[in-house]
Amino acid sequence: MMRELVTTPFGAASTAAEVIEGVDLRGRRAVVTGGSSGLGAETARALAGAGAEVTLAVRDTAAGDRAAADIAASTGARPRVAPLDLADRASVAAFVAAWDGPLHVLVCNAGVMAPPETRTPEGWELQFATNHLGHFALATGLHPALAAAGDARVVAVSSVGHLNADVDFEDLTYERGPYDPWSAYGRSKTANVLFAVEAARRWAGDGIAVNALNPGRITATNLSRHIGDVSAAPASFGPRSTDVSWKTVAQGAATSVLLAASPLVDGVTGRYFEDCAEAGPRRAGVRRGVAGYALDPARAARLWRASLALVGE
Repeated sequence: MMRELVTTPFGAASTAAEVIEGVDLRGRRAVVTGGSSGLGAETARALAGAGAEVTLAVRDTAAGDRAAADIAASTGARPRVAPLDLADRASVAAFVAAWDGPLHVLVCNAGVMAPPETRTPEGWELQFATNHLGHFALATGLHPALAAAGDARVVAVSSVGHLNADVDFEDLTYERGPYDPWSAYGRSKTANVLFAVEAARRWAGDGIAVNALNPGRITATNLSRHIGDVSAAPASFGPRSTDVSWKTVAQGAATSVLLAASPLVDGVTGRYFEDCAEAGPRRAGVRRGVAGYALDPARAARLWRASLALVGE
């Protein structure tokens, strides 16, 4: 018997501010990766406005300072800014080492989409290294802080792009065959969902809820800097995908904020959301839902083990 999907009163047009209205986050600490612009900044704004002590974990601290000032101007609460380059293992380790005390909310938001072929010093393809491995190392490194909170939440920002590709366990870091930026992006976004599935299982006893989401297609953020106009993307990405929700930044951050802070999803873990509700299974010809391979617990456990081996935890 299939269980009922989680629903909320919110939907595709809801904004982060609407989702968090009336929620009191005073005394709670949150980290938002990629918090200097776009969805990350809007997510941080909502959390800070509700009283959370927010840290923007960013590659460019000058941009982070500007975002923090903007958030302070609109909420009266200025987030902290800390350096974090998810593609640099030493940077992730330094962020983890510097963190002190409990952590109630970790939003794994930062990402890169469809760049020219780029390799980290380890030889790893940049999208998998940044979108998955960097966040994996960050979350596992911060696990003691999350466990100390007692009721922490981890939010993994995935994408409808996960429908493009499953992870390839024979070539996780894309070292074989010709590089395809969209396949690589899809693999990394599937990895985000698989991470949520396995982390939810492993960390349930610590009271840590872990969920993944598709924010929708956002009209303009730094994520699309490598592709310019969406016409440069595959047809499945572009305006012809009428079943995909196109959103403003404020609307795009709503599902992240829901999973990070709303009491409506207390106790929910290991799921994939879109438009402020749990997504159903992918249907043929429809650019929505979640692929079965992304929720497969055996694949999730296998990816966890492989990721541990890669990052050396």
